[in-house]
Amino acid sequence: MQVLKFGGTSVANAENITKVVAIVKRSIQKDKTVLVVSALGGITDILLSAATLASEGNEAYNEKLAIIEQRHLEAVKQLIPVAQQSQMLSLVKTACNEIEDICNGIFLLGELTARSIDRIGSYGEWLSSQIIAAKFKADGIDNVWKDARQLIVTNSNFSAAEVDFAATQEKVTTFFSSQSSSLFVIPGFIAADKKGITTTLGRGGSDYTAAILASALHVNTLEIWTDVSGMMTADPRLTSNARIIPHISYQEAMELSHFGAKVIYPPTIQPVMSQGIPVWIKNTFAPEDEGTLIESVATKNGNIVRGISSINNIALISLEGSGMIGIPGFSKRLFEALSNEKINVILITQSSSEHSICVGIDSSLAEKAKHAVDGAFANEIALQKVDPLQIEAELSIVALVGENMKSHPGISGRMFSALGKNGINIRAIAQGSSEKNISAVISTKDVRKAINVLHEEFFETTYKQVNLFVVGTGNVGAKLLGQLKQQSAFLQEQMKLQVRVVGLSNSRKMLIDEEGIDLAKWKEKLDAAPAADLQKLIDGIITRNLRNSVFVDITANDKVAAVYDQLLKKSISVVACNKVAASSAFTNYKELKDLSREFNCQFLFETNVGAGLPVIATLNDLMRSGDRVHRIQAVLSGTLNFVFNNYDGTKKFAEVVKQAQDEGYTEPDPRLDLSGTDVMRKIMILAREAGENIEMDHIANNSFMPASCMKGSVEDFYKEMAKEETHFKKLYEKAHAEGTKLKFVASFDNGRASVGLQHIDPKHDLYHLYGKDNVVLFYTDRYSEQPLVVKGAGAGAEVTASGVFADIMRAGKM
Repeated sequence: MQVLKFGGTSVANAENITKVVAIVKRSIQKDKTVLVVSALGGITDILLSAATLASEGNEAYNEKLAIIEQRHLEAVKQLIPVAQQSQMLSLVKTACNEIEDICNGIFLLGELTARSIDRIGSYGEWLSSQIIAAKFKADGIDNVWKDARQLIVTNSNFSAAEVDFAATQEKVTTFFSSQSSSLFVIPGFIAADKKGITTTLGRGGSDYTAAILASALHVNTLEIWTDVSGMMTADPRLTSNARIIPHISYQEAMELSHFGAKVIYPPTIQPVMSQGIPVWIKNTFAPEDEGTLIESVATKNGNIVRGISSINNIALISLEGSGMIGIPGFSKRLFEALSNEKINVILITQSSSEHSICVGIDSSLAEKAKHAVDGAFANEIALQKVDPLQIEAELSIVALVGENMKSHPGISGRMFSALGKNGINIRAIAQGSSEKNISAVISTKDVRKAINVLHEEFFETTYKQVNLFVVGTGNVGAKLLGQLKQQSAFLQEQMKLQVRVVGLSNSRKMLIDEEGIDLAKWKEKLDAAPAADLQKLIDGIITRNLRNSVFVDITANDKVAAVYDQLLKKSISVVACNKVAASSAFTNYKELKDLSREFNCQFLFETNVGAGLPVIATLNDLMRSGDRVHRIQAVLSGTLNFVFNNYDGTKKFAEVVKQAQDEGYTEPDPRLDLSGTDVMRKIMILAREAGENIEMDHIANNSFMPASCMKGSVEDFYKEMAKEETHFKKLYEKAHAEGTKLKFVASFDNGRASVGLQHIDPKHDLYHLYGKDNVVLFYTDRYSEQPLVVKGAGAGAEVTASGVFADIMRAGKM
């Protein structure tokens, strides 16, 4: 014999019931079958809503009753031939009249008791099972319909009745031993006490009904048919990469169901586990799918963790006080106070100092718990031995479940490390000695991110997802997006990184798409997006709370740089091509660096100094390995190097500068380059990264630009440069006469920094520097005589974009 149970979505309407009938017809060819069904989808909620409205004196309950009647009548008319409908239509009408009478009584009394709730709630399964039994008969399949209230005996704890298994076993055995039918149809969820008064088994009770019958009948298998193809590694509504668990043990299934896995009702496992009855979780809408098999010992699938689950609406209540230390009985009194108020404890944790006990409960019961506990400890609170009960709400529990965890050290460490790297704060931790479950209490707003982070850590060996929010789509930004598109497949295949651009903004428009923006069409999508609003963008990034988020700033905007702290505080890494933040006041620079360390994320700005050159990365490696930097010499402006490499007096200096701007080597305002301001920022950033507390006004700037060129607009700048051609030609001719080259050099020497134009002779390391190349010479303890040299292209959109790309990779691999 076998038991098949179909849930509310499976029997939601006539179309779905037809699918159920087809599945059962195939099953009865294999073995005798007990069919347990839930109410039509949503009917139980409508019934209870009608009863509640009636108790409140709201006549709108009649509208709810009309919906209930209409849905059942429609099901009869669609499932059963016209000639056979009359009996079922009459049955539905009679039942609906009874429901109306009960609601009328509730309306008049203005009172809704637990007993009345059970009576009203029982009609859903009773009606659906009658209609389905009639459908089988109409299709020529003999079956016996049996009211579960005549089989399952409970106590009188209405709405959550406890089963009397001995009495139930006797009734089930007596009934089924006298029957020869191959199919029995039984309503789930409902039962009766010893007086025959209707009770219910709690929400999800139809699963429990099926398990109770399966255990009493010692069946070969129990099948739970639902709307998913088995138990999953995580809630598919929270992570799109969740997958079916093919095999799972009873204990693991109980842990997952207790911690929020909705596929199976938690008490379902116990009756079948005691009999060793295998349980299949199957999909009514994809019956060919294998599903999940729950059994005593699950087949190993190579994963240490079997699944991840969560419970929302949790409150932590904490009893604390110095008067608790070393005094026995505090825990007993706490739990007695909660038990007396019928408050279920979901999670317990206690510090070894005995100074506090922390308990997780349903948040709706938090105030009730506080009243009970504060009352129980009123004397100790008055004497200040114990503090009044503290409540922390808006919390959830995430749990790793798996029997294999007990034989693998380091699972907790991986769990907490993965959460920590994504800025998810853990409020409390619980783990049983069996190590089947590791639970962490976190903020409810972090649940989606936590589930995705943990799923990625323990199940997705294929790749890690990195979510980018890119601000700035100009020359460099456009090149970066092109590089990301080009390298997407390589990153996923070779580096196991799925890098997605989920946010995009320029000065006019902004776009966020959690599924990822198509980089082949980003321009069109951004043009059609809403108007840009920087704070709304930042709020959107923080609210979405996506895992492994990276904010990429490819602007020169001080307002964008001013929001970095908001992001870092939410553990969102920042990659800045924008020099404003790293070259701002030292206190701000240090705060951002400190925030990145405190909140376990990255603040990276490699391109601030050498475009795509690994200058800062090299300096950081030197410092981390214990080396000390004494002196830095560098040509840090690709623009100025290009200009002086291409200016020989045959072409006007202004024309060479314009060529550099046209080829994308300069800042939007070339005066930042030619004044030396940009180079000052760069050497300051390097000095800071070398450990120096330095500001811009500490740096000497020996500018070669006439003051007249630095006034007015960019257009005025070019006009003035043309007028000052004689000045520029003299600079060149003097260097040429000495056999030297003009280089704009930045220097840092034991705490002092300067920038300025220098004559470089052929023996110097800076002499052989061509085109737009940059070079940095590091003189350190280890590189005292022969410097460590970093050299290469120091300007251009393509190489700058590649430097931003490299920082994104560093942030993504963290």
